[in-house]
Amino acid sequence: ARYAEQGAGWRTAIEADLAQLAAARPTAVNLFWALERMGRRIAALGDGDPVPALLAEAGAIHDEDRAGNRRMGELGAELIETPTEVITHCNAGALATGGYGTALGVVRAGFAAGRIRHVYADETRPWMQGTRLTAWELAESGIPVTLQADHAAASLMATGRIGWVIVGSDRIAANGDVANKIGTYGLAVLARYHGVRFMVAAPTSTIDLAVASGAEIPIEERDPDELLACGGTRLGPDGVTARNPVFDVTPAALVDAIVTEKGVVLAPTREKIAALMAA
Repeated sequence: ARYAEQGAGWRTAIEADLAQLAAARPTAVNLFWALERMGRRIAALGDGDPVPALLAEAGAIHDEDRAGNRRMGELGAELIETPTEVITHCNAGALATGGYGTALGVVRAGFAAGRIRHVYADETRPWMQGTRLTAWELAESGIPVTLQADHAAASLMATGRIGWVIVGSDRIAANGDVANKIGTYGLAVLARYHGVRFMVAAPTSTIDLAVASGAEIPIEERDPDELLACGGTRLGPDGVTARNPVFDVTPAALVDAIVTEKGVVLAPTREKIAALMAA
């Protein structure tokens, strides 16, 4: 409504809002992909009320995302050959996508097919997305879920019960390096040591061919107080600082499969990622 009230000046107003959104999250490339797509739609509009056309485009993105997530779920579940238990990290489910999920889309499809028996959700410090979002979402869907502290994953893998780690991604470099929630890299290292396979489920809008490797992906850092305090109570001593990166990069060599709506890339390399995107 605000843009409609601007008359012919709505373009100036919306450009400022687009710039603000683009500056909000430097790591996740999907945001820029969506803003660029909406920008192309904006460029094709006249000077009348832009809202109906932009709502239609946003609705199309939403519908495509849901359909793509379901396809990812099917493809990812097919990789799980033996019924097993899995670990996931952060939230890549219905709450973070168009309504089905990327990593949790694979979990949903795998559980429905009898290939996933149980899910262990890392709590995901410091924002606790695993506790507040993933565990809630899986429980609401009737999928057996158990929470664990992030650093409990190693001892769980050592039991031999875990067949896969399944995570999402915020940006995938041209060589297959994967940026995801902080702690993902450590999970991948643990998985390789314990013979657990590592799957990344993400739409092709997450793949950034302009970034050669994970070393070029900007990593967002947040307020140190998120680590120095808990529940509004400061725990860290005065004078101590905190390092609070929000994401880390998992090298492609530790990734067994990248699952997208366009297909699956096993043991990703630069050549395989390029072939996927060209198709």
